[in-house]
Amino acid sequence: MRKLILLLLLPVFSLAQSIYSEAEGLIEQKNFVEAEQKLVVFVSENPSDLKAIELLGDAYGHRKKWEEAGEQYKTLTEAKPNSANYHYKYGGALGMKALSVNKITALGIIGDVKSAFLKSAELDPNHIDTRWALVELYMQLPGIIGGSKAKSLKYAEELFNISKVDGYLAKGYIHEYDNEPELAEKFYKLAIKEGGSLNCFDKLTKLYEKEGKANEAITTIEASNVKHNRNAMHYQIGKVCAEYNVQLEKGERCLKQYISHYSAKDGVPKSWAYYRLAQIYKHKANKTEALLWIDKAIADLPKIEAFKDEKKAINNL
Repeated sequence: MRKLILLLLLPVFSLAQSIYSEAEGLIEQKNFVEAEQKLVVFVSENPSDLKAIELLGDAYGHRKKWEEAGEQYKTLTEAKPNSANYHYKYGGALGMKALSVNKITALGIIGDVKSAFLKSAELDPNHIDTRWALVELYMQLPGIIGGSKAKSLKYAEELFNISKVDGYLAKGYIHEYDNEPELAEKFYKLAIKEGGSLNCFDKLTKLYEKEGKANEAITTIEASNVKHNRNAMHYQIGKVCAEYNVQLEKGERCLKQYISHYSAKDGVPKSWAYYRLAQIYKHKANKTEALLWIDKAIADLPKIEAFKDEKKAINNL
């Protein structure tokens, strides 16, 4: 009898596994519309399949359909109320919905967002993403509706107890948000020392850029490149040099290296490197070279207004 039941159920399991794999593949390929379409049909026929419901919520989320994503995740929290991850996803969808509606409507959502994240944190004392969400939520909310730097720091400390790197980054974020750049710098440096991921270096680099500390930003990018050796770092250095009119020879050299070693995985199109080279030559008052590079940028991406504006500035030299 048991074998007979298993044989009867096997096609159902196979179909479910097939739709999971197909949907996950489509989402990974960023084909969110097709993933949504296939999952909507499957979930309508299998309304208690939690994995499919979660994937449908994910597909909606990728398409910024927060209302629909929230409905799927709410279904999951009701089906499995002790799942920290379901509450986290539900809170995240509600939070993004709150950002997309008017302030009055958002006020009515914030309480549910907070409750979902707090429930997730309660259910899983090691859930890193939930604690990051709470750090950001309490920093960004006005005090009158529950915002609190002290509470944000509390969850940053919880993060530190789970992962020192995340704890340092969270504290850096809090102090940067609170306009305390020296403290933010301290914690981002500690994160680099502890973990040294690209994200750690990037946080410190962006802080320096925001504070107008171009040379410090370049030094940080170079240190990151020593550790990670990525061609994309050359563009970052060139960008800072071009934007802040510093270390122009280094910026020129790095941008040309970025272009010569470029591949699609580097992320930033070569046309933006051409644009940054044009800026560097403009700073050098070399109008001929500046025009050569900005024309290459425009030829690649003719609709970018920043390129057209740069050409006007170069022509005015």
